Amino acid sequence: MKSFEEKLQSYAALAVQVGVNIQPGQVLLVKAEVGSASFVRLVVQEAYRAGAKEVFVEYNDDAVNRIKFESAGDEVFTSYPEWEKHKYESLTEMGAAFLSILSSDPDLLSGIASSRIASQQKAQANALMNWRGAMQASKNSWSIVSVPSLAWAEKVFPNDDDCVDKLWEAIFAACRVGEEDPVAAWIAHDENLHKRVDYLNQKQYRALHYRAKGTDLTVGLDPKHVWCGAGSTNQYDIPYMANMPTEEVFTVPSRLEVNGSVASTKPLSYAGNVIDNFSFVFENGRIVEVKAGQGEEVLKNLVATDEGSHYLGEAALVPFRSPISDTNLLFYQTLFDENASNHLAIGNGYAFNVVGGKTMTREQLDEAGVNNSLTHVDFMIGSVDMDIDGIREDGTREAIFRNGNWAF
Repeated sequence: MKSFEEKLQSYAALAVQVGVNIQPGQVLLVKAEVGSASFVRLVVQEAYRAGAKEVFVEYNDDAVNRIKFESAGDEVFTSYPEWEKHKYESLTEMGAAFLSILSSDPDLLSGIASSRIASQQKAQANALMNWRGAMQASKNSWSIVSVPSLAWAEKVFPNDDDCVDKLWEAIFAACRVGEEDPVAAWIAHDENLHKRVDYLNQKQYRALHYRAKGTDLTVGLDPKHVWCGAGSTNQYDIPYMANMPTEEVFTVPSRLEVNGSVASTKPLSYAGNVIDNFSFVFENGRIVEVKAGQGEEVLKNLVATDEGSHYLGEAALVPFRSPISDTNLLFYQTLFDENASNHLAIGNGYAFNVVGGKTMTREQLDEAGVNNSLTHVDFMIGSVDMDIDGIREDGTREAIFRNGNWAF
C-alpha cells in the first residue's frame, strides 16, 4: 500500500504527465491557493523533470479575496487589469499549458452583495475572452485538479477532526492515485469512456429527452454535433486531460432547441456561494424561468451575465453508479460533483463538440448551434430515477439511460 507521501508524489506526476502533459521546452502556468503551496512545489518539480522550459506560479488567497469584496470600492469590480489580460494572451500565443489547482472555501463569498460578484465575474470574463476561447477550442493544454483546504474539508466532512485527511483520500481514490500504475489506469479509463463516445457518435441522435422528478427536458443536437470524453488533444496533437477526475461524456446542445423544465439534484458551488434546490424552464433554447431555494439572486445574476448565459453550452452524461457517485459524498466543488451526475452547463459551448469546430469562425459556430457566452457553469441534474432517450432523425427513440445508468 502506498504511503501518503507516495500518493502525493503520484498525484503531482499525474497532473503533469496526464493532466497538462507537459512537453520538453514548454512553459507551464500553475494557478493555486496559497494553502496548497507544498503540493505546488511537487508539481513544479515534476514539470521540470518532464522538460518544462519554465514554470510560473500564480497564487490566490481566500482571505485576501474576501477582504477585497468586503472593503474595496464598487469600481474595482467592474474592471480587470490589462497586464493580467496580456499575460494570459502572451502565454497562450507561446503554446503554454495551464494547470489550475482548486481548494477554495465553497462559502467564501457568502453574504457578499451578489451585484459585486456578478460585476467581477463579468469583467474578468470579458477581459479573458480570447484566452478562454483558446482553451475551449483545445488550442492549448489545460487541466484542473484539487487539493483540500481546511474550510473545504469541513464543508464535506462537518464536525470531523480528520476531515482534511478524509478529503485527501477521497481525491486520491477519484483520481486513481492508489493504483499500482496511475498513468496506465488513466489510459485505460480514457479508452473505456471513448467506447461510450464512439457509440453515441455513431448513433447521431437529433435530440435527448430527460425525464426524472422535476425534470422533463428535450435537448436538441445539431447534425454536426460530436461527443467527447476524458482526454482531448491540443492544436499540436498532444493529448491532455482537462479534468481530473472525469467520468463524463459530453456534447454541445443546439442553441435554440432546448425545451421543458429541469431541476437540480446537487448544490452548485459558484463564485464563493452555494446555490441549492434550483430549477429552470426553457423555451426555444432560452431560460425563461429561474427558481432556487438558496442563492436565487446569485443564480439569476449568473443567468443575466449576457444573452448567451440564457442558453445551454454543454450536455454531459455520467451514470449514477460511478466511482465518485458511489462515495455518497457531496463535494461542494463542481469538478467532483459534476462527475457524479448527469449535468448541463449554462453558457459557452465547446468548439470541438462540432465537426471541424476547432477551426471554425464565430459565425460558423453560431450556424452550427454552438452557444456563445462569457460564462460556462455546470449544474447537476442526474439521479437514480433519471431516464434519457435518444431521438433519431425519424423520430424513433432509443434508451440511453434507465434508472440513472447506461442502458447500453
